[in-house]
Amino acid sequence: MIGSRTARRKNPTSRVRRLTAVAAALPLAFTALLTAGAGTAAAGPGNGPTAVVSLGDSYISGEAGRWKGNSLTDSGNRTGTDRAWLSGSTYDPAKVYGTTAGGCHRSDSAEVRSAGPLADVAVNLACSGATTDNVFRASNGGVAYKGEAPQADQLAAVAASHDVKLIALSVGGNDLGFADIIKNCAYDFIIWNSYCYDDQQYGVDQKIDGVMAKVGKSVDEIRAVMRTAGYADSSYRIVLQSYPSPIPRGAENRYTQSDWSRLDTGGCPFWNRDSDWARDSLVPQIANRLKGVAAAKGVQFMDLRDMMQGREVCAKASSQVTTAKPASAKTSEWARWIDSSETQGLIQESMHPNHFGQLAAGRCLALVAAQPATGSGFSCKNTAGADQTGMFLTPAS
Repeated sequence: MIGSRTARRKNPTSRVRRLTAVAAALPLAFTALLTAGAGTAAAGPGNGPTAVVSLGDSYISGEAGRWKGNSLTDSGNRTGTDRAWLSGSTYDPAKVYGTTAGGCHRSDSAEVRSAGPLADVAVNLACSGATTDNVFRASNGGVAYKGEAPQADQLAAVAASHDVKLIALSVGGNDLGFADIIKNCAYDFIIWNSYCYDDQQYGVDQKIDGVMAKVGKSVDEIRAVMRTAGYADSSYRIVLQSYPSPIPRGAENRYTQSDWSRLDTGGCPFWNRDSDWARDSLVPQIANRLKGVAAAKGVQFMDLRDMMQGREVCAKASSQVTTAKPASAKTSEWARWIDSSETQGLIQESMHPNHFGQLAAGRCLALVAAQPATGSGFSCKNTAGADQTGMFLTPAS
């Protein structure tokens, strides 16, 4: 028996519609966000303003950067968590995502922008929902996405107009079907009273070799663009990163699995067994395979599997935001919940690092950039009770 439910929801249909939307939504014209002036001098390798660039998917584009923790308050500024609040019941996601609101969701606190002064300019080409096909050059199978050219082709324009020093890449999760995994595991908690880990693991195992080959091709595409622009491989670095877990292990969840608190209060509708699988099997499996790609391609690896340990949605070591517990990177959750009340923001933000999580990821990138661009890479972890300034590196295991 999986769990004893004391009060079955009277009507889970709306939850089903909501989670279907999660699956549909979770999954570039040079309008990238810049943290400094673009510069007009002749540029390229060794000339012009220096640049750090991010490529890939929602985990690096800045998805969920609108939110400073999670609050059950649905009105006003949601107890200070909603950075898109204007006044009364008026909200403008463009305050956070600019012209990419409702699309690529490149937030003002995205990793490449939160990393600090790594270069004169920070250019965010990543896009929420992007797959490896959206990274490749159009001439080599790349596919435009959300009205923008493939990211490698956009990188070519940046490489010609700036002196690129670092390229951060997060990709592969949408190829593996992260959204469907989240949806199916939530369905199994809400509707089917069964586990998801076994069939979902089988699906991942069937796909992962092909996905990692395409991640490797993404790195090759970046190299090809940079070489065409006149860059030597040694003149810049590529950092390939893994994914953090947005949910904790079952024993680290502050809500019981025997009632509806994980859905209605916490926003983490998953069984303990499935949570343990995601945290201790799926996330490490993907991280280890990405590390292998980084080694094979001669690029640096940044392991984020433990980045949000204790800061996940529903984690005992963190708390939701209330009037008594204001939003704080030291106490609040670092990932966006699944909003079962269907009243806060856009569903595509669910299960992503929020504003605090992105500040932490930016700090991780800054720490890696300060290290020599050699070796097997680094794992970035947080210090319990500290904000993003407490992030630290250990050698990747």
